[in-house]
Amino acid sequence: MPQFNLGHWASLPLRLLVGYGFIEHGLAKLSRGPDAFAGVLQQLGVPLPHLAATLTIGTEIIGGLAFLLGAFVFWASIPTAFVLLVAMINVHWRYGFSSVKLQSVSASGPQFGPVGYEIDLLYLAALILLALQKPRPLSIDGLRRRRHADKVL
Repeated sequence: MPQFNLGHWASLPLRLLVGYGFIEHGLAKLSRGPDAFAGVLQQLGVPLPHLAATLTIGTEIIGGLAFLLGAFVFWASIPTAFVLLVAMINVHWRYGFSSVKLQSVSASGPQFGPVGYEIDLLYLAALILLALQKPRPLSIDGLRRRRHADKVL
């Protein structure tokens, strides 16, 4: 009788959250229009801002979908990690580590300052874990691995 291994399922919530997070960030940029994001990139001095905007939005949406489905996770982690590193260096680094900077509390609620690079590091750590582990249950990579193993037998 096969034994249930809870460890095989432990990273599923992480993979789903990372996938959803990337998709949400990509869709937020897309909903404002790629030109708006390209304008932000131009202000930051990013070369070829329209191309960079398109590639970033595509990477976030397609990469996020790959994580959600557990498909080609290792390969999807490379461009998504690159997007994170660029954002961390060009945007968040100057604001320090913390992602939560309470500046004041008013009648309308708390007011927060700019986000530091803490969340970028957490996403990078998650990408490293997901990229380096074997495919897990409920993933296309796991299904592909099982099919390949069946063909070898």
